[in-house]
Amino acid sequence: MDTCSWPLGNGQHLTFNIHGLNTNWNNVAGLYIFAYKDGQYWKALYIGETNDLSTRIPNHERMTEALQIGATHIHARAVPETNLRLQLEEQLIQHLRPPMNSQLR
Repeated sequence: MDTCSWPLGNGQHLTFNIHGLNTNWNNVAGLYIFAYKDGQYWKALYIGETNDLSTRIPNHERMTEALQIGATHIHARAVPETNLRLQLEEQLIQHLRPPMNSQLR
């Protein structure tokens, strides 16, 4: 499985697994990024967190919007601990400033 390392803005990076849009997700808590590749670099369109990737991603209310603006893949990383997930989501959003995230900027 391919991976992508996303910067947190503090010198640290988080490694995510890269998935196709039609992935069958496991019931795992984690972070996810709707993304596309621009040349050699990945671009984040939306960053989110969930208690269950298997129910959140297939029913995501912003998936159509993400597809319309170019999402081709979903990057995901298991993060079981809620407070850590929220902290990492906030760091990623503040540093990457994805266009579909207006909160936490």
